[in-house]
Amino acid sequence: MNKIQDIRIEDYTYCLPEERIAKYPLEERDASKLLVYTESDCSALREPRERRFVDIASYLPADSLMVFNNTKVVPARLLFRKETGAIIEVFCLEPCFPEDYQMNFATTGRCRWKAIIGNAKRWKSGTLSLYAGEGNPEADLLSEMDMKAELVSRDPECVVEFTWSGGFSFSKVMEHCGRIPIPPYLKRETEAIDLERYQTYYAKNEGSVAAPTAGLHFTQKELDDIDSKGIVRANLCLHVGAGTFLPVKSETIGDHTMHSEPFSVSRDFLLKLRSFAGKPVTAVGTTSTRCLESLYFLGVHCIEKGEPGLVEQWEPYREEGYSYSLAESIDALIGYLDRNGSARLYSRTRIIIVPGYRFRVISYLVTNFHQPQSTLLLLISALVGDSWRRVYDFALKNGFRFLSYGDSSLLQKTE
Repeated sequence: MNKIQDIRIEDYTYCLPEERIAKYPLEERDASKLLVYTESDCSALREPRERRFVDIASYLPADSLMVFNNTKVVPARLLFRKETGAIIEVFCLEPCFPEDYQMNFATTGRCRWKAIIGNAKRWKSGTLSLYAGEGNPEADLLSEMDMKAELVSRDPECVVEFTWSGGFSFSKVMEHCGRIPIPPYLKRETEAIDLERYQTYYAKNEGSVAAPTAGLHFTQKELDDIDSKGIVRANLCLHVGAGTFLPVKSETIGDHTMHSEPFSVSRDFLLKLRSFAGKPVTAVGTTSTRCLESLYFLGVHCIEKGEPGLVEQWEPYREEGYSYSLAESIDALIGYLDRNGSARLYSRTRIIIVPGYRFRVISYLVTNFHQPQSTLLLLISALVGDSWRRVYDFALKNGFRFLSYGDSSLLQKTE
């Protein structure tokens, strides 16, 4: 454990020129490049290969399971104005009243969210009114909503209460009043194209404040090709938090606090995953990976404690290890749901996946190219070892685009 926590983040860096960061998506979702780093049909040796994302099904293993995160990004940035004219941004992170996402988005009139406050020093107290902006074509509708924000608390985190009129759901309020929170490293304001393209084709469940970007490349064509190959598809839902963009500021990873994110899976999903125990599982994105790997430890909770709980940051690295198989763990989760008459499992994870981690569920990963010195780059290193440098060097030398709107890769776990 100590050896793992002593990993120095400066050892996981590379030079990423600003011009290699994709500031906008390509015209077509699946027009991106695909870097394939897997064992080929003719050789067990791996070399990075440049391919097209549109052909991804050709490089996926047959008789396998492919898991997608169907969370949906919400327009979580809301602008308000003080009587003095100062503009205050409220960046909604997670609901706290009602706590349930679906209930919160459906509520009318009042709700509360944990939030990050922009220009916070200028908002000590009092109620703010929505700032619609000059020349807003929806000014009449926004006036009817009469949206207000009140700062409920600052410690230990900011909580904002929203009130509005007109009988609109909070989902509808966000749709008309909010802005999609694109990544800060794009260094631009949200534009019309982001409303569609910073969202996966298959997005369904509202709640994320950042997109699971590995899924941005998929269209119906790729999904149909995957089905035609006999690969089974399944959906989970992990709502991506703003913590995904937090840099690692500590010298060693042991001093970095991982953010917590909520997720849910259905009983049918668990049955499907159980049937693929011992077979290849491909995760679409690091969010799907974190959720899938967390399920193993939740099953261990059920075996050892009788019920699941939050998966803590360093839990996978305990000294005594784990002797349970994936099948045993998933069986325990299914048994827990059955005892409680539940069709869906709701939980949270703070899991951190770094070199030294033993993957229990996934064997393949579809993912974009990540920032230097990030927890996501550490996850890639945990999957493919020091070969992450070969992969990233190849991508840099061959014109691949990086980060959220960039190109994709298909990586196979190093045994």
